[in-house]
Amino acid sequence: QVQVVESGGGLVQAGGSLRLSCTVSGLRSGDVAMGWFRQAPGKEREGVSCIDYTGRNADYADSVKGRFTTSRDNTKKTLYLQMNSLKPEDTAIYYCAAKIYLLCGSWVGGADFGYWGQGTQVTVSS
Repeated sequence: QVQVVESGGGLVQAGGSLRLSCTVSGLRSGDVAMGWFRQAPGKEREGVSCIDYTGRNADYADSVKGRFTTSRDNTKKTLYLQMNSLKPEDTAIYYCAAKIYLLCGSWVGGADFGYWGQGTQVTVSS
């Protein structure tokens, strides 16, 4: 059984930092691309970042480029999202997801991601 579990969310002031983690079990971590998505109240889900199976290639939404960094440790089956210079508009539930493809491809919409976590709340106060 595949399980995807996020952690690390919380409340932070604008300009602050948080690091999210996501552990995956039941999949060979080195065989999947992984992504971060978020959904704010009243808004559609938004793709934040995606990283390929090697961890060497990552893509980001324009809204987070230069502020967020995604990485992975396949030996620990863990995905990370380092979020710096946080803004109130970054407030959302953040979801980790895995897709059974090696590369990110068309990742932004999240349609190819078959495994999702329950999400972790990130709240940025002004």
